[in-house]
Amino acid sequence: MSATHQAVLLLSLMSFLTTALGVALALWVRENPRAIGAGIGFSVGIMILISVLELIPESTALMGAGKTLASAGLGAGLVWAAHLIIPHIHLVEEKGMVDMALIRSVYLVVFGLVLHDVPEGFAMANAYVASPALGLLVALAIALHNLPEEFAMSVPAVLTRSKSFLFGAALLSALAEPVGAILGLVAVGLAPALNAHFLAFAAGAMIFVSIHELIPMAHRYRHPAMFALGLAASVLVYVLLARLTLA
Repeated sequence: MSATHQAVLLLSLMSFLTTALGVALALWVRENPRAIGAGIGFSVGIMILISVLELIPESTALMGAGKTLASAGLGAGLVWAAHLIIPHIHLVEEKGMVDMALIRSVYLVVFGLVLHDVPEGFAMANAYVASPALGLLVALAIALHNLPEEFAMSVPAVLTRSKSFLFGAALLSALAEPVGAILGLVAVGLAPALNAHFLAFAAGAMIFVSIHELIPMAHRYRHPAMFALGLAASVLVYVLLARLTLA
């Protein structure tokens, strides 16, 4: 295994740390709509910033704007198709009691999270292959946005009052990013010229998830000021990360 492969796999394993922190926070806070609103705002901001300001420009520099736009559109389109093919609920409705409908809804929430955790690992792997500094930036940004995201996923899971279900869902979510990273490394190894396409593909997928899934999720909690605060925090964190990793 090369040094690049080892670095990518180690960075992808940060998903286990952020997942554990997100679950712990959900168990502590339980259901705090203000905290969830801010967390989702941070998640949306960091995903869009890293996609628009890092992944897409890197892809454009490698293969031009036309191919980058096409690959980003493909990434968004495939995630959109998955949402149509597989029934998906953005966040469980609060029913006041645990029932089978709630449990089914939580399964769908977990699937929705895994659906874009895999492209995140894919993006990080391909970004690292293109530039280790860019890969580190992407990995740190993804880890930071995963924390509020895992928290938002864990809150409805906590309502099932089943720790085994909660921890099983968390493990599945944590594994998604390393799986995506491995797929990215294999794909680039087989066809290095596709790396630029993969960067744009992952960017399109993350932008779509932010607009189609996370923003509606935040709307359900009806705290736009906290959502805006989370967005502002994501900008500050992104600037700090960019200075530290791309200096």
